[in-house]
Amino acid sequence: MRRPVLILSALAYALLLAGCGDKSTPAENKGGAEASEHAEGEEHAEGEAGHAEGEGEEGGGHADEVPSTTMPAQRAAANGVRSERVGQGTIADQHEVQGLLTPVEGSIAKVQARFPGPIRSLRANVGDTVRAGQPLATIESNLSLTTYTVSAPISGVVLARDASVGAVATEGFALYEIANLGDLWVDLHVFGRDAQHIGPGNAVVITRMSDGETAETRIERILPSTATASQSTVARARIRNSDGMWRPGSAVRARITVDEQATAMTIPLTAVQKAGEEDVVYVVAGEKYTQRVVRLGKRDARRVEVLSGLKPGEVVVTEQSFLIKADIEKSTAEHDH
Repeated sequence: MRRPVLILSALAYALLLAGCGDKSTPAENKGGAEASEHAEGEEHAEGEAGHAEGEGEEGGGHADEVPSTTMPAQRAAANGVRSERVGQGTIADQHEVQGLLTPVEGSIAKVQARFPGPIRSLRANVGDTVRAGQPLATIESNLSLTTYTVSAPISGVVLARDASVGAVATEGFALYEIANLGDLWVDLHVFGRDAQHIGPGNAVVITRMSDGETAETRIERILPSTATASQSTVARARIRNSDGMWRPGSAVRARITVDEQATAMTIPLTAVQKAGEEDVVYVVAGEKYTQRVVRLGKRDARRVEVLSGLKPGEVVVTEQSFLIKADIEKSTAEHDH
């Protein structure tokens, strides 16, 4: 009877050991599963973070994109787009004044009757261009009862005609006034302390008010007396009236250069546009136009100094730059939509 009892005891002990092993295994499996799920969660989170970071970098790339556009060379030329290479230049210290055109001394002549008598003919009118020696009138002399001819003493333009056919001309009576307007004086009125900086030799750019035409010349002299009406100092310069459109008595504008300063880089003022609060230019590379922010310095009526934003030798748009600006703004708007 003792043998079966021993066998049963052995079986019970074996079952007890098996039961203990089964209790530990589920706990370990549960811990492993949780660790695996945690690792997978971390990997998923890292993947999402990496994707978000990639999107952020891509978004940042769009934010930092430099505005630019392309324009075929033929279209640019047709629209009047012109460019210039950036380089050294000068900025002028200029004074803007106004003035008046007057004939040069000795350029005006009067056409006079030599003997008294009735005027039989007049052959020129105000505004006509005449040449020296050209017959302008005939008068019947009361002394000799013969007709004599009065000719133009100089070549020029008829400014005045003070006679009429049938009237009696006295000796020395002025029939016409003729002026040679090939050269004219420009009397520039300078006020206050500006007169201290202006003298003979200063460069002057004269602008015709009627059509904006300009002429370049230099101050020849400073008149000794002050203009009574304006109490200004008069600086006198001579201009060549090659097209005959500079008319005596006409008002003009002028820029007198009193000093010039050399700079490392200058560009025309027409090259500069505004983008928000910043000054920008458009750099040309083939058919591509790229917007570039610049910092500007001294300027005059035509050019401006570039302190930063460009390098010598780069090419920028100098004419019709607003067309490039409009093209870039249009492209940006379409891209945003």
